[in-house]
Amino acid sequence: MAVRITAGKARGRRLKPAAGRSSLRPTASKVREAVFDIIGPGLKGARFLDLYAGTGAVGLEALSRGAETAVFVEISQAMAERIRRAGREFGLSAQMKVYRRDALDYLKRAEGGSFDFVFADPPYRSGEVTKVLSLVPGVLKAEGMVIVEHPSKMVLPESVGPLRRKKRYTYGDTALTTFYIPEPSDDRGVDEDGGTVGSERG
Repeated sequence: MAVRITAGKARGRRLKPAAGRSSLRPTASKVREAVFDIIGPGLKGARFLDLYAGTGAVGLEALSRGAETAVFVEISQAMAERIRRAGREFGLSAQMKVYRRDALDYLKRAEGGSFDFVFADPPYRSGEVTKVLSLVPGVLKAEGMVIVEHPSKMVLPESVGPLRRKKRYTYGDTALTTFYIPEPSDDRGVDEDGGTVGSERG
């Protein structure tokens, strides 16, 4: 199944998954657009990390839409090479780096510097979401954001280490949940409707 970049300087360019990867589940275009609606104008000039990159569509779209750099982490050699090839074809290779590595191993090594935005789309049955979230603070910049794609039936924890859940968005069977590290003076978190969560004072 071909995946199309939906906006920016690479708009309309298509990616094709490697043969034999019928189990690959690319992030749907409507969900990718939602990711960048959530991020908003802060993407311009940002550093973006695409974990479990697959086709690389999310990270490539981040570059297409104005991110300064993107790092892709993908364990499949075939998919990692396709991401590199797409970067060359789209004129984005100078702004990107691809690691052929397990996502958890990458996070433990904290390679590639720190990032403004981290997108993670672990295999739905892997059970790795909490493990990923526990390691992400090691690569996240102050005021950065983590966006996790997961099944809509799954509810992620309100906090994992220093990360606090900010908001959840649902698109059919898919959900996106955002996390951030609050300032020490504002460690209350944010509920799913965008309101602050904390003790009431009266």
